Amino acid sequence: MTDKQRLLMVDDDVELCELLGDYLINEGFQVEFAHDAEQAAEKLQRAERYALMILDVMMPGKTGLELLQEIRPKVQIPVIMLTGRGEDIDRILGLEMGADDYLSKPCNPRELSARIRAVLRRAEPQQRTTLFPDRPVEVAGIHLDPGLREASIQGEELELTGTEFNVLAYLLANAGSVLSKEQLTELVLHRKLAAYDRAIDVHVSRVRQKLAQQFADQELIKTIRGVGYQFVRSE
Repeated sequence: MTDKQRLLMVDDDVELCELLGDYLINEGFQVEFAHDAEQAAEKLQRAERYALMILDVMMPGKTGLELLQEIRPKVQIPVIMLTGRGEDIDRILGLEMGADDYLSKPCNPRELSARIRAVLRRAEPQQRTTLFPDRPVEVAGIHLDPGLREASIQGEELELTGTEFNVLAYLLANAGSVLSKEQLTELVLHRKLAAYDRAIDVHVSRVRQKLAQQFADQELIKTIRGVGYQFVRSE
C-alpha cells in the first residue's frame, strides 16, 4: 500500500468510521482512524505519511477546525471536512482555514470516495514549498515560537487566532522579502487565490491591528500594491 492510498479519518463517531472505512477499504484505500484531535495530532507526527485526512468538524474537546488551524502550517496533506451541523458558517470557516473540500453528514460513502479521488487528483501535481519557521524567530521585538505556537512582544503575549498566528509566522520568517497574496493564500489557507478573494487580506489586516497596539508609530507589515505583503526588517 503506497502513501498515495493511505487515509486518516478523524471522527468521534466510531460506528460511522467503521461504515465509511469498510467502504473505502473496498475501494482500494488504506484507512486509519483517530477519534479525537489529540490522537490525530499524534498520528500526523509519525513517520508514516497520509495522502489525505477526513476530518470531523464537531468533536469533544478540541474541534476539527481548531486541529486544522494548528496542523496546517506543517502538514500540507489535503483535507476533506465532515459535519453534521450543515451550517454555512462551518463550511466557510473550514475552507478559509485550509480545507480542500466539505461534505455534510450523513454522507454517501460513494460520494465521499469520489470526492477523495477528485481532491487527490488536484493535489498530485502540486509541489508545495513550506516557508513556515522550524525554530523560534525574533524580528523587530516580536518573538514567535512555532513549537509552542506563542507570540509575544517584550514578554507580553500577543493574542492571535490560529490563522493569524500562521500569517505572522510566515511574514516574520521571511522578513524583508515580499510574499505574494497567492503564496500566503496557499500556505495559510491551503487553497488557490480566487478572483475577488479577500480572505488573506482580512487576516493580514487583523494581525496589523493587533501589532499596532504596541507599534502605533511603525508600519511593520507593508502592502506591496499589486503583489502582496512584506514584514519590514529593522535596520
